Amino acid sequence: MAFWVFAMLIVLALAFDFMNGFHDAANSIATVVSTGVLKPYQAVAWAAFFNFLAIFVFQLKVAATIGKGIVDPTVVDHYVLFGALVGAITWNIITWYYGIPSSSSHALIGGLIGATLAKAGTGALVASGLMRTAAFILVSPMLGFLLGALLMLSVSWLFFRSTPRLMDRWFRRLQLVSSGLYSLGHGSNDAQKTMGIIWLLLIAAGQASTQDKMPPNWVIVSCYVAIAAGTLFGGWRIVKTMGQKITKLKPVGGFCAETGGAMTLFLASGFGIPVSTTHTIAGAIVGVGAAQRVSAVRWGLAGNIVWAWVITIPASALVSALAWWVGRHLL
Repeated sequence: MAFWVFAMLIVLALAFDFMNGFHDAANSIATVVSTGVLKPYQAVAWAAFFNFLAIFVFQLKVAATIGKGIVDPTVVDHYVLFGALVGAITWNIITWYYGIPSSSSHALIGGLIGATLAKAGTGALVASGLMRTAAFILVSPMLGFLLGALLMLSVSWLFFRSTPRLMDRWFRRLQLVSSGLYSLGHGSNDAQKTMGIIWLLLIAAGQASTQDKMPPNWVIVSCYVAIAAGTLFGGWRIVKTMGQKITKLKPVGGFCAETGGAMTLFLASGFGIPVSTTHTIAGAIVGVGAAQRVSAVRWGLAGNIVWAWVITIPASALVSALAWWVGRHLL
């Protein structure tokens, strides 16, 4: 592998990481902005800080899953990684442009699958890792929904004697904590996915081994910096969809949605499962709305978002397979 190809793929991976933060900033800040607790520029700075803080809190289990648990590392080369990153970035740009809260995580996984299939067929896929990831496509939004709804019902029961004004005042403060926790979970899961890709690149280039337990420190730090920087710039097109179009949120609802989402992400990161932060927070928001009343949720819009989730992996896989073919002729 030529050095310029290696360097280009590093830059491309960090560009994806930046775009992941940019695209998924809405997941971290939509509720806290829509409830008026923080102004947009305050919210992205808050979220970016906690995205980076995750470097000191979580083990790198998700990075290990992406690096070794989705496809066989021995078949991955620079053509596969080029195809995977181009496929994921292309799908992220399309969904960001149209304001669709799709999953950057599943775009990356779909890209990795598509390019690997184009090169080596189904035998190069790791069934156990794919099954866990596929299961959590359903589990993460359902768990977010359940936790968001239960938290909303519990808070409503505990504070039923409180005045709306007192509730608003308290939960405006508590939402700062919940949004910080959610951003911490977002950083823990999403930054590690790009680490896994760079780890695969280092293995393909002979600069790392499949026996290594973690990537080099420069990979870890650069990935957390890139996702925090992307979050700082924010993906404003998706904020309104996530924060107000699905259901109208007040600070108490925002607190419950973010806390339920954070709990789900902490659990997934602890088990090393790459999940979609978009799926998780959307499920929690719907759960909060449904706990108040079923009609509070715009189910038609929620259904459209689910369709975007369904097509993300196959769409990014198709683009990445085409990009792999182009890369074979250009790199």
